[in-house]
Amino acid sequence: MRLEFDMCSKRGDVMRAIELYDWAQREGISMGQYQYSVILYLCSSAAVDLRKYALKRGLEIYEKMRLQNIPMNESTLTAVARMAMSMGNGDMAFDMVKQMTQLGINPKLRSYAPALSSFCEIGDVEKAFCVEKHMLEHGVSPEAPELEALLRASVEARKWNEVDIKEAVENGGGGWHGQGWLGKGKWRVSFTSIGPDASCRCCGEKLATIDLDPVETENFAESVASIAVKRDKDSSFMKFKKWLDYYGPFEAVIDGANVGLSNQTRFMPSKINAVFNGIRQKLPSKKRPLIILHNRRISGPKMDQPVNKTLVEKWRNADALFATPTGSNDDWYWLYAAIKFKCLLVTNDEMRDHTFQLLGNDFFPKWKERHQVRFRFDETGPIFHMPPPYSVVIQESEKGHWHVPIAVDQDEESERAWLCITRPNLSPAGLASIDHKHEGSTIQSRDRPRPALVTRSNSKDTQHNNHREVPKNPKKIRSTSGFQDHSTVLSQIETAEKLGNCIIDFQI
Repeated sequence: MRLEFDMCSKRGDVMRAIELYDWAQREGISMGQYQYSVILYLCSSAAVDLRKYALKRGLEIYEKMRLQNIPMNESTLTAVARMAMSMGNGDMAFDMVKQMTQLGINPKLRSYAPALSSFCEIGDVEKAFCVEKHMLEHGVSPEAPELEALLRASVEARKWNEVDIKEAVENGGGGWHGQGWLGKGKWRVSFTSIGPDASCRCCGEKLATIDLDPVETENFAESVASIAVKRDKDSSFMKFKKWLDYYGPFEAVIDGANVGLSNQTRFMPSKINAVFNGIRQKLPSKKRPLIILHNRRISGPKMDQPVNKTLVEKWRNADALFATPTGSNDDWYWLYAAIKFKCLLVTNDEMRDHTFQLLGNDFFPKWKERHQVRFRFDETGPIFHMPPPYSVVIQESEKGHWHVPIAVDQDEESERAWLCITRPNLSPAGLASIDHKHEGSTIQSRDRPRPALVTRSNSKDTQHNNHREVPKNPKKIRSTSGFQDHSTVLSQIETAEKLGNCIIDFQI
């Protein structure tokens, strides 16, 4: 019978699948989770002329499955959620997602789509954002279609003043206010760069440093500790946590192996010492940073040389060295210490290998941007590339100016180009009279995900003041975008891509 259901699935034959189900019921043949998943999927995606019958039978089959205590999985419950969406029942679709979490099943983005679509379709913004909140709480980030639906459902007529805008920016963590598109007239798109004081060299606006959620930071630290504890052969990592509680806090953590092996195969403690002294001078308190090294790096014939032995003793006497035990991965130790103390992490390790893939968290890149210090050596000693004094994400200022980062191959943030997008006719005094009924959309969630970078398609076209005006007329936007006949956020983004000669990578 499995083969028959496989063929139904391949052909999309919902009627044959229902016939097989009815025959199995008459013959007293039990069906497993797989057969139920196939038939519910087919019922949820039936053609228009069969939909009414398929939905009716699909819900009956789901009830039978539930009464027989057949185990549910994500695909089964998502199929039921899609059937609920087809009937306009967003509450039922959302209940399916809640059932997943109650059963210990991790919902996927597709699991949330039916409920979110249902609520947005009827304009129930409050319930739509409840779905978004549930998504974020369970580690699922909305992508462009979901954000577009939320934006469209959120459009409403409002008038704003400067106090409203400032409060919205502060409450949202900086870099965005979500009060709709500010200003009127044509958009002006310019290539620019950001100065060391975080100011745009085109419009003069300062970019913000986006707040990291302290609760999310704490959860991230615990997830790192949990993985490290599971991989330790004994209670070594738990002892390390206690050591940190006793000797901490620290303002910087040094990945000793990465520094000591920088650009060569021979381990050099003198390089660690140079970085140790150099980064210390950049810390507000001038307190000694913490060096994390595997114990094999501080023992052996080479380390018995007087100069090396003296350095190790100096670090130990200053309570600035922790040697990780045999069998432990020192990566988890320096990463956890830096997260715990919310301090700088000195390493050139890009943290992209399988070890860090285990974290599976989009919070990690944001954390790295704010805390990782890269370095290089020249004849004078170490040169540090400190984290930028602003967040490298798409940002909206209090004046309604937008700044979009463009991806670069260089590690140095000063090399990055940005897009500065403004409306020339906007003035702060005019904010109170701006009507947003037809000009923008509002996301009311503080925890909204942030768009990724823009990728430059041709670096030769980059000129700091090479701006083009984007037509405000929705008809002009539609004619160039190729989207369906209504003004959407995505159509405006596509227009900006063409005019800016770049691609917006909307991995949100």
